[in-house]
Amino acid sequence: QVQLVESGGGLAQAGGSLRLSCAASGSIFSISRMGWYRQAPGKQRELVAVIIEGGGTNYADSVKGRFTISTNNAKNTVWLLMNSLKPEDTAVYYCYALRAIAGIYWGQGIQVTVSS
Repeated sequence: QVQLVESGGGLAQAGGSLRLSCAASGSIFSISRMGWYRQAPGKQRELVAVIIEGGGTNYADSVKGRFTISTNNAKNTVWLLMNSLKPEDTAVYYCYALRAIAGIYWGQGIQVTVSS
């Protein structure tokens, strides 16, 4: 089992910044990748960013150049630094972790609201 706890969400103005954190506990050493999804009202859930064990990252086109994903050396924490926020970034953000064979684990979600 893996438990994921997000923090750092809240309210920001357009052009501002927020940093989300996700702390993983449990069977964390078998995690091969971690990342963030988001879901806005009336929209499909979309992948925002992912980081894999080798350190490679991938971002949605809509956030590329504005958001940065990172992990610590133990790979038990993942951050999402969100700069130049836009109202379109308003969503519930979900941390996830992938374990080979075992499957995927999700955080509870954290609200990010960006005002114009």
